[in-house]
Amino acid sequence: MVGSRVSSAPTPHSGYHWDGESRKFFEGWYYRVTLPEAGETFAFMYSIEDPIGGESNSGGGAQILGPRDEYLCRTFPDVSKFWGWKKGLGLGHWGQTSLTGPPKLIDRDTFEAEVKQGYQATATWHQGQLYDPGSGHHCTWQYTIEPVYGWGDRQSTAGWLSFLEIFEPGWQILMAHGWATGWIDWNGERYEFNRVPAYGEKNWGRSFPQKWFWFNCNSFDGEPNLALTAGGGRRQVLSWMESVAMVGIHHEGRFYEFVPWNGTVTWEIAPWGYWKMQARSGDLQVTLTGTTDEPGTPLRAPTREGLVFACRDTMKGQVHLQLKQRRQGRYETLLEATSSQCGLEVGGGPWNETWIVD
Repeated sequence: MVGSRVSSAPTPHSGYHWDGESRKFFEGWYYRVTLPEAGETFAFMYSIEDPIGGESNSGGGAQILGPRDEYLCRTFPDVSKFWGWKKGLGLGHWGQTSLTGPPKLIDRDTFEAEVKQGYQATATWHQGQLYDPGSGHHCTWQYTIEPVYGWGDRQSTAGWLSFLEIFEPGWQILMAHGWATGWIDWNGERYEFNRVPAYGEKNWGRSFPQKWFWFNCNSFDGEPNLALTAGGGRRQVLSWMESVAMVGIHHEGRFYEFVPWNGTVTWEIAPWGYWKMQARSGDLQVTLTGTTDEPGTPLRAPTREGLVFACRDTMKGQVHLQLKQRRQGRYETLLEATSSQCGLEVGGGPWNETWIVD
């Protein structure tokens, strides 16, 4: 067995999922840009909760994890200023603005001039301006995106069952790997970049899992066409809870997927600082090890109590990936790679001890 060839078709679940009626609902999007030369990463996280309006948790949020794992967050209480495309990847939220019409994707110059707080994003364009009057911190950004890898052969990340909406929540990698070109201004530090690694994913449902962990990296040493996303958690399926995990690797046009329905996935995740996963599928085997000496930055996530601090992240994780294939009764290494720019996360809880599933 070798990895499947990657399709260039768009991934499923790219559109906005809200049905226009459900009161308890959230959807969240994640855009990441890695700057290898600067040794830094920008992670942009957007969310909308109870978009019907008038609920205790109704509103939107924009969070950025920036250089040195620094953090910026703004909330947008007016849900009527959020927009999202139903049949494709497109979303935005206007905060402080002089525009009076319904929110929508607008040209970059008009957005820059008229939307002083807010963002807009598609599969190929990402732009925004945020300012925190309390701290004086600010960020402005504009960049284009060239998608390279979606998710496997146009697959749903959570598997075919996610189409039945019995998993809680849904999870979809929108773009496992792409190239970003443009600029980001972080508190007066301007970062200009040309074709640097970009990534995107999303979640939707009623709340995040009870407990979870995550790896993400598409900036490996000497491997410009390698992308890794892996994670797991305790989530609800109908009336019961289950612990599940997956590993997805895109490399040189091929996709290697390790999920419970095609093999086995095990893990050992410390409360912080150490992540290890092992998985097998057919004649393939993968081992991932992530570590960090960084303290991590608390981030907010949609929960049953609203958008609250619920996870800890670093974009400066060390990761070692080893992919092997069994040939003639023995495993041979297909791929071995490392990076010091891996995104690592733990969330939910409790995290009183190392979480081991074998």
